[in-house]
Amino acid sequence: MAAPADEKESAESLLAETQKKISDAFDIFDHESNKTVDVREVGTIIRSLNCCPSEGELHDLLAEMEEEEPTGYIRFDRFLQTMTEVLMARKFKPSPEDQLQKAFEVLDTDKKGYLTVEELTKCMTEEAEPFTQEELEEMLSAAVDPDKGVILYKDYASLMAVDETA
Repeated sequence: MAAPADEKESAESLLAETQKKISDAFDIFDHESNKTVDVREVGTIIRSLNCCPSEGELHDLLAEMEEEEPTGYIRFDRFLQTMTEVLMARKFKPSPEDQLQKAFEVLDTDKKGYLTVEELTKCMTEEAEPFTQEELEEMLSAAVDPDKGVILYKDYASLMAVDETA
């Protein structure tokens, strides 16, 4: 069993590593190098950190990060504080590959092993939290097999899954 000093050092190391990841991701979108990012890019930054909040959860996170008088920008110190809590608590974890594959299989009612662009588009724009046109185009650009013109969801699920050891 690790000594308490070792555990403390390990926790501090994990915290420092987490905060560096957050800082690096934020800096990519800090185009003015002034420790702020456009509020519209925060979801992309959060998702680049392997957090997958729903749109509702993302809005809650933004509300937590925004100034009392919204400026359209999020400051680094507020982002760091909120995202450190989120990542350390391991919230909004992406779904594992087998769960993603099962979700696609539910949509594949004919059990053909793929979905057509039309089937996926219908589902992603008409059900639950609909995708915007931009989100849909981004998803399809990664999901559609260029040779077959369909979504081979077993391949796509493995592409979407996050390696927990990384």
